[in-house]
Amino acid sequence: MITLTDIERSAYKNVWVVAEVLAGNIEAVTHELLGAARELADARGSEVWAVVMGSGVTEQAGSLAAFGADRVVVVDDPQLTDFVDEVEAEVLVRLIEKHKPEILICGATTRGRALIPRVAVITNCGLTADCTGLAIDSDTGDLLQTRPAFGGNIMATIRCSNHRPQMATVRPRVMAAPDAQEGRQAEIITEPLNQNDTRQLKKILEVFHSDETAVNLADADVIVAGGRGVKGREGFDLLRQLAARLGGAVGASRAAVDAGWIPYAHQVGQTGQTVQTKVYIACGISGQIQHLVGMQSSDLIIAIDKDPDTPLMQMADVAVVGDLFEIVPELIRAIPKL
Repeated sequence: MITLTDIERSAYKNVWVVAEVLAGNIEAVTHELLGAARELADARGSEVWAVVMGSGVTEQAGSLAAFGADRVVVVDDPQLTDFVDEVEAEVLVRLIEKHKPEILICGATTRGRALIPRVAVITNCGLTADCTGLAIDSDTGDLLQTRPAFGGNIMATIRCSNHRPQMATVRPRVMAAPDAQEGRQAEIITEPLNQNDTRQLKKILEVFHSDETAVNLADADVIVAGGRGVKGREGFDLLRQLAARLGGAVGASRAAVDAGWIPYAHQVGQTGQTVQTKVYIACGISGQIQHLVGMQSSDLIIAIDKDPDTPLMQMADVAVVGDLFEIVPELIRAIPKL
């Protein structure tokens, strides 16, 4: 393994965000990452660069300046209409070799999880996946990358001192997006798609969407979630009624999903979706660290459980001790239909 010297490391600078592009649109997780990148770059005295790859994305690229980008590298080509990981990896590796970023972060999305590991292997760099926190070591300048480890039972802080760029993927909805600064400008750098970038092992024949994956917890203002205490599929029918009264969505713990009470698309937590909703109502969820990682950034957390000593009851803004099968029906009756 090649280790960089101090002089070689000093050639790498700036914090890069690889934009999440879906169907030609830049996703909200990109704004969240730009906010985090801005803090990291300020600590290093460097710039924030965004990399946007896709088809028809040039017009949207300038909007990233409002969220903290100083420069935006755009690779806009019809051949990038569909996401193919080996193609975008070749593009990104070429850009890394040319511009030498010190830090590169990307969303821990389906796209990011396919793209960035491939880039890490090609560039012979380390990668910390599914991070929930990023910071700069004030003594060394290294990127401190925090993520759950050992099944979520501890939080590990990882660094990669001898290789550049330092790479991390970050779970969506873990970090708050900054307020847009209207009028802020960024330099737009246009890069072509080269012939060598287009080598690929597979071809996209068709794109289709499963009904199960259509559950959009990330954009819900209210989530009513259930765990073991819901006791079965019928219990989730009760939670659906409450969610309908509140105009919200239904979430679940991994235990409830593993029990077959509700599809995986509803799972919140380390191995499910990360949410940052306005109101999170947890019914019969003990709140192990794997679940807390996925919902702890919600504005208002309400927990309903018979046991007042569970981790989730202890961290909740409002903890209601009691039988959810008595409390939830009363809430449904008290809330007018929308």
